[in-house]
Amino acid sequence: MVRGKTQMKRIENETSRQVTFSKRRNGLLKKAFELSVLCDAEVALIIFSTRGRLYEFSSSTSRCSSINKTVERYQRKIKDLGDSHKGIHENTQILKDGGMSMAETIEHLENSRRKLLGDELDTCSLDELRQLENQLERSLEKIRATKVLFNHTL
Repeated sequence: MVRGKTQMKRIENETSRQVTFSKRRNGLLKKAFELSVLCDAEVALIIFSTRGRLYEFSSSTSRCSSINKTVERYQRKIKDLGDSHKGIHENTQILKDGGMSMAETIEHLENSRRKLLGDELDTCSLDELRQLENQLERSLEKIRATKVLFNHTL
């Protein structure tokens, strides 16, 4: 006789539910024990029944202190992971912000370059055109001065 797949839903019959809980709890405790022995893993298992009864397993000999130590170790690890995740998030945000400002700088430099080359001048205001003209005149003066110095050295 082949068993069908068990549906994952609450068992309505209270007696059947209690029998299933007991069998599965014992199976889970056995698996926890096997994992701790075979793999030398630190295992703590805490189960509360629907009636509030506590069932626990610890891979160490002194159960109470071992479960407490394992839970404390778990809480420290979770806190450390949360702190490192927070640090990663902050670093990511800094990089994103830096990337945005760098993108803005690149955009500004490309706009300036296009204007200096005479492209897209129709978007400039009269004041911007005057500033661009002054900047180009200063650049021309520097180029001519460098050219004169170059001719004298030959």
